[in-house]
Amino acid sequence: MDFLNYPQPLADLISCLARLPGIGPKTAGRLAFYLLQQPRVSEDLAQAIIEANHNIKKCSICSNFTDQDPCALCQNSQRDPSELCVVEHPRDVVSLEKTKEFKGRYHVLHGVLSPMEGIGPEQLTINLLLKRLEGVQEVVMALNPTVEGEATALYLARLLKPLGIKVTRIAHGLPVGGDLEYADEVTIARALEGRRQL
Repeated sequence: MDFLNYPQPLADLISCLARLPGIGPKTAGRLAFYLLQQPRVSEDLAQAIIEANHNIKKCSICSNFTDQDPCALCQNSQRDPSELCVVEHPRDVVSLEKTKEFKGRYHVLHGVLSPMEGIGPEQLTINLLLKRLEGVQEVVMALNPTVEGEATALYLARLLKPLGIKVTRIAHGLPVGGDLEYADEVTIARALEGRRQL
């Protein structure tokens, strides 16, 4: 989209909004004009972004986003420490928690293995995962059913099985190529119930 006819601050705002996932140039333009017409919304949004950037960090145990360390899920003594659910992103924890099916603890990888994008084991939180396996009997792979998600699940299974840990995969109640974030609670619940050993 050509921003030449816009004042520079507006062009910069549109450009920044267009970098958000799922936001194209036209939507970015509409959002920018809306924000300019609603100064209170703009200020609240800007403040919320600043607050989140300053106050949200990764939990030192599970790597989930939190405003306290350790996070509320890791501090919850009602959670089963013998079950660990591995997910790609913090938003996946939220999706799984909505089902109220999983009673164990979580580990967030912050991505999946993707050699094409230069993402190897070192770029993920795999080393942190390997350090927290004491007392863990089952690791549930709740990674998205993509090629990279499957490859990451198999890689982790090869690391964990020799340690005597049962490794399971959530069932494919989720469509291949889909994301946990967009699945409904029933689909995710069925996928958790039908998990299988790798």
